[in-house]
Amino acid sequence: MFGYYIDLALRSLKRNKVLTALMVLAIAVGIGASMTTLTVMQLLSGDPLPDKSTRLYYPQLDPETGADVRRDPAPMLDYISAHDLWRSGKADRQTMIMDGAIKVQPGQPGQSPFMAPTVGVTSDFFPMFQVPFRYGGAWTPSDEAGAARQVVISDVLNQRLFGGANSVGRQVVLNGASVQVVGVLDHWRPRPRFYLLAGARNSGGQTAYFYGPPQDVYLPLPTALDINAGNFGWFTCWGKPDPSDLQRAPCESVALWVELDTPAKAAAYRRYLDAYDAQQRELGRLTHPANTRLMSLREWLAYQNVVPGDVKLQTWLAFAFLLVCLFNTVGLLLAKFLRRGGEIGVRRALGASRGAIFLQCLTESGVIGLLGGIGGLALTLLGLWLVHRQPVEYADIVALNVPMFLLTFVLAVAAALLAGVFPALRASRVPPALQLKTL
Repeated sequence: MFGYYIDLALRSLKRNKVLTALMVLAIAVGIGASMTTLTVMQLLSGDPLPDKSTRLYYPQLDPETGADVRRDPAPMLDYISAHDLWRSGKADRQTMIMDGAIKVQPGQPGQSPFMAPTVGVTSDFFPMFQVPFRYGGAWTPSDEAGAARQVVISDVLNQRLFGGANSVGRQVVLNGASVQVVGVLDHWRPRPRFYLLAGARNSGGQTAYFYGPPQDVYLPLPTALDINAGNFGWFTCWGKPDPSDLQRAPCESVALWVELDTPAKAAAYRRYLDAYDAQQRELGRLTHPANTRLMSLREWLAYQNVVPGDVKLQTWLAFAFLLVCLFNTVGLLLAKFLRRGGEIGVRRALGASRGAIFLQCLTESGVIGLLGGIGGLALTLLGLWLVHRQPVEYADIVALNVPMFLLTFVLAVAAALLAGVFPALRASRVPPALQLKTL
């Protein structure tokens, strides 16, 4: 019976090609607009570490002195607080992170020096965040403690400096200091770049750097402070810092992440963070009232509003436009079905039930939705291509994945079926006697 309904639907659609084209186009345009923005939204709001996000936490307290009490703790820690919390070993793993840039001197003659984005981190950074390696690995904690001249570089920088070859053991000149490559990352592009969200906004408050590529240079933090102290950024200072001594500078300059495997450990760490804050206030180093917080990775992403506001607005507008397209489709289907009153009257007179008429009309709506889905897929791919050409940092990571590909057709058919319910009900209730009189 379903095959019969499909045959009737195709014949009906062929009889009035212009009206069919209008309905398919309405569905396709609405689906294309909504799926383009929904794909961007889904990629930007995804969990960067779904296997570990519930075990990673971001501790905060308020180290600033001589300022008004803030509602929220500082987005980053001062070095003393971060180092104390890191050295305590209260977490299963912990890493400090400082962001900056460093001068790279290529080894090939004729190549000019250039600045590369860099971070100073502690060794747990790599296993905590599941950072993949192509060659080698991270430095050891003992090498880190001794400020060893070692470095991990990205696959992009390795390609630029060494042509993509295994560069482990080779030397790189960073800010005038020769350091040994101990590891080369495989392709790694967390979305967003969650480990350094605080400060990753431009002067207008926009999320300018959340979705950019990760840094090219990863140095042990003591080494980074030894050879690159003056080039670290993204910190807020409330005194007069010495750029060469960030360890004692009155600045918010360090991101600290801890890994806590169980809720009990997370609760214990919260108590420890409160106790540390109280101790430092008793010593007079911190002067604000208690203002601490421990957020999970997911909570931290939500707090930072990592999805740009214009993307959210575009998504709502696109789905509003889809509703407009659906209302237009309802009107077109209603006109189409009611114009076939004579045909429907004959079928009813020959014994077709209202339910059969309803299913036939709904099947026709579903076929329109399927055709609209094909058109919507083409428009979605066009929309994503246009996004790729926009001057935004996430442009190069936007792509249509398999789930969104399938959702395109599901949404198109569902939208068409929803639009066809009311016209199908009206058509199934056409009195056959009145229609037969007009034949």
